[in-house]
Amino acid sequence: MRMRGDLLALLASLLALCWIAAGAGGGGTEEQTDEETAKQALIQHDDQPAAGVQRRRDSRSLMDDPTFGVDAIKHDPRAKRSPQEEPAGEEKPKKEKEAKVKKPKASKPTKKPKAPKPTKKPKAPKPTKKPKAPKPTKKPKATKKPKAPKSSPKPKPKEDKPTSRQPTTEEEEDTLLRELGWDDLFHTAPPEKTNEKQRIYPDHDEVTEPDLLPKRKEETTTEDPSIYLPIPEETVAPSVVVPWYEEYDYVDLATKKLEEETEKARKEKEERAEKQRKKWEEEEEERRKQTPVYVEPKKCPPLGLESHRVEDDQLLASSMSHYGFSAQRGRLNMQSSSDEEETAYGGAWCADQDEKQHWFQLDARKELEFTGVITQGRNSDIHEDFVSSFFVAFSNDTREWTLLHDGYAEWLFYGNVDKDTPVLTQFAWPVVARYIRILPQSWNSSLCMRLEVMGCPLPKSYVSENEVVRTDDLDFRHHNYKDMRQMMKVVNEECPNVTRIYNIGKSSQGLKMYAMEISDNPGEHETGEPEFRYTAGLHGNEVLGRELILLLMQFLCKEYNDDNPRVRRLVEGVRLHLVPSLNPDAYELAYEMGSEMGNWVLGHWTEEGYDIFQNFPDLNSVLWGAEDRGWVPRLVPNHHIPLPENFLSSNGSAAVETRAIITWMERTPFVLGANFQGGEKVVTYPFDMQRPPRGFGQGGRGGRHPPSMGHEMNEETWARIQRQNEGALRETADETMFRWLASTYAHSHLTMTETQRGSCHADDFSGGQGFINHASWKPVVGSMNDFSYLHTNCFEISIFLGCDKFPHESELPQEWENNRESLLAFIEQVHRGIKGVVRDVLGNPLANATISVEGIRHDVKTAAMGDYWRLLNPGEYRVTARADGFTQQTRLCMVGYEKSATPCSFALAKSNWDRIKQIMATNGNRPIRLIPKPAPKPTVSVDASEGHNRVTGAEEVAPTPSQSERLRRLRIMRLRRLRQQRVRGGGRYTAPITTTTTTLPPTTTEPVTETTTSWYDSWFELDSISTTVTPIETELFEPEATVDDTFEYSIDEY
Repeated sequence: MRMRGDLLALLASLLALCWIAAGAGGGGTEEQTDEETAKQALIQHDDQPAAGVQRRRDSRSLMDDPTFGVDAIKHDPRAKRSPQEEPAGEEKPKKEKEAKVKKPKASKPTKKPKAPKPTKKPKAPKPTKKPKAPKPTKKPKATKKPKAPKSSPKPKPKEDKPTSRQPTTEEEEDTLLRELGWDDLFHTAPPEKTNEKQRIYPDHDEVTEPDLLPKRKEETTTEDPSIYLPIPEETVAPSVVVPWYEEYDYVDLATKKLEEETEKARKEKEERAEKQRKKWEEEEEERRKQTPVYVEPKKCPPLGLESHRVEDDQLLASSMSHYGFSAQRGRLNMQSSSDEEETAYGGAWCADQDEKQHWFQLDARKELEFTGVITQGRNSDIHEDFVSSFFVAFSNDTREWTLLHDGYAEWLFYGNVDKDTPVLTQFAWPVVARYIRILPQSWNSSLCMRLEVMGCPLPKSYVSENEVVRTDDLDFRHHNYKDMRQMMKVVNEECPNVTRIYNIGKSSQGLKMYAMEISDNPGEHETGEPEFRYTAGLHGNEVLGRELILLLMQFLCKEYNDDNPRVRRLVEGVRLHLVPSLNPDAYELAYEMGSEMGNWVLGHWTEEGYDIFQNFPDLNSVLWGAEDRGWVPRLVPNHHIPLPENFLSSNGSAAVETRAIITWMERTPFVLGANFQGGEKVVTYPFDMQRPPRGFGQGGRGGRHPPSMGHEMNEETWARIQRQNEGALRETADETMFRWLASTYAHSHLTMTETQRGSCHADDFSGGQGFINHASWKPVVGSMNDFSYLHTNCFEISIFLGCDKFPHESELPQEWENNRESLLAFIEQVHRGIKGVVRDVLGNPLANATISVEGIRHDVKTAAMGDYWRLLNPGEYRVTARADGFTQQTRLCMVGYEKSATPCSFALAKSNWDRIKQIMATNGNRPIRLIPKPAPKPTVSVDASEGHNRVTGAEEVAPTPSQSERLRRLRIMRLRRLRQQRVRGGGRYTAPITTTTTTLPPTTTEPVTETTTSWYDSWFELDSISTTVTPIETELFEPEATVDDTFEYSIDEY
């Protein structure tokens, strides 16, 4: 019973310590109350009876050892617990052990340790196993030995929460003995009371906690109090031999095995997926090798066969059928002459049919990437020759040639199906070589072809000597109708103060023909400021002029904003009009086909089939016919020749675009202009029409006499005179001025005067000057240049910019560099000559006044503000100003070499012409004859019955010789007037029967129905007494001398 009482006291002390520890821990989640502990112990006891019996057997075997009880109690401060704490004590060591086992697995830090399976029974406790120390990562808790219960215990310092562990054998045995009531049968020796001091860990401080249990009165003892002081003491645990089967944690092994199996399955799955992926990649690679993937062929610009950037010595052929069909004639869009069989100007390269091997070779002079060729048939009016299939070979030394291969055989390319349409053949991949050969295999009729080669230069890190470096930040590309409008809008937004966009009319398809005005005061004509125009796009497929005008717009705007002095002087001193496209419908058609793919004529005409450049009225024939009859300038002026009737009507022969251009010309007083074309590199000036020579005759001003034995000149002198006469037939009155204007542009151009290679399609015809009279080159009727010269004040020339009508975008920077200086220099020529204002004595401007220059048979008129400009070369000129109702005035004007025109203004005084007109109006606008009458004045009456005149009231007087001459001349002039009226009336004019009655005052006269000549008939001299027929009279009576004579001629005759 004493041992039982000691056990109860020890149990009470342990309960108190647990209560204090629970209170100090703040009710941690891992602590359990006494009631919960008891409930768990009861439940575990009911669920595991077999385990309890096994533990009792083990306890009995261990109780035979006399040292077991004492050592266990001595080294285990929790050996004596209440029955309620034992189940809790069993669970805590298990959790700590599982945590310790899980800790070393650092390979999977994210995986949480699994909780023990609730259905697995706990194993038997280890009797001799020492409790493991707490984890090093956690703060260790001090565990103190329980002291013997005292009657009045002192307040104890706060103890750390006891470490959870499994119940020992003694604790379990005592519990079972108390439950079964067998505690009286087994008595164990009471534990010896020792004065073992309380051990304190160095990492923990002793903290005194308030007593949670009721304090008891301490018993007075005689023991030394120093034994209760906390003296650190190192305890040595007895060596315990752990059985081999206790080292295995079966729960942990099962979890580890499951994880290994899962990891193994995952790795196997990844390996299978990797093998499948590799298999798919191999299959895809095989399919890729078997089926070639289509790749867009590389696009390269043309090398320049059409534009003549490729020299003649770079072209070579196997043979030629005629010396006019050499390899140099094999350029794309090469044009032939009319007699190509007899001249050296064939329309293609043609091979000799007797040869067995045929090839056409190009030497690029350096290695390039060849990407394709463009082939075309022969240019001919009667032959239909073209190549339908061919091979392509490459080489670097012309010794070893490699045919282009598609992997199975030589690649046979298909060529043309007609002679005019170009066909593009692109290679599947670029081929790097220096030489390329075209090997024709089949052809139609004769083996003839024209071609262009596409290629790109190899990448390089340096700039070659001849490479063009862009100095201007401009938009170098082709602009369709929409892009052109957008470009003009951008320029207008950048320079709103000096630019204005307007349109001069619409095309047949309704597209507007836009123009841009560049001036310091846009939209208004300033007095003394000349008007200048650049036009392009008369032929839709000649696009280089269009792009040059758009580039000029950008350049002038940028340089004006950058304060370029030369550009500012042009903008402030000239009113510029820039029209990039006069035939927008045709351009859209050519733009759709693209560069190099449109033939020579695609987009040349309007939608209605008109050639705008040759669609103007023929005023040359009117002027030349009047000059041959001596009607210039009294009857027919030498300038501002009126348009034919109904020419501008909607049912006339003029195109819609032509009518809009004529209206624009008449509305604006242009002084100088130029139109851009293509297909050749030359500048041409008027006349564009060949003047027909007069035939051989005995008389007449234009008659020519063949050489005879009586003449003292030989045949060479006669031929030279005839050539001079033929040249005079094409010259204008301002021939020297036109030659100066043409030479200004040609000689300012970088390459236009380089004529050593000849022209684009034949030998050089300009004599190395780069400009020529258009009529001596290609005569045309009704050109824009001739119309501008004869109907307005504007001097206009044509500028042919290059052999390639539609150059590639890559060539635009080079073309801009070639033409930039020429464009600016030609504009500056508008200030060459004289300028001024014609006013009356009161200072009012006189519009439509005529300005004549002595020695030049071409006049100009003043504008609405009375100002005028007359282009003249340096020199001294007598200038005369005339106006209706004013007295003419003549001045001497000097033209120098200054950059501005010489001022030469006039102030005209009123004349008596107004009074003369009033007098003529009172007489029915009939001239007053100043012919003296004879002294006797007979009366002439008409006898209606007899139908003839008779003289009464005086003696008949015979006419004097002078009177006879005057009457004869008067009769001649009346006949000429009637002839003109018949011609103007289309032959339907019938002269009325006129009867003149002259009576004395008392005599009654019949109504006069006579129509007399106009007022200028009095200008002719009537005092001549000659009765012989003069040459002038002979010319007047020539039947072919009419205004509307049609002159039929052939160019081949000259």
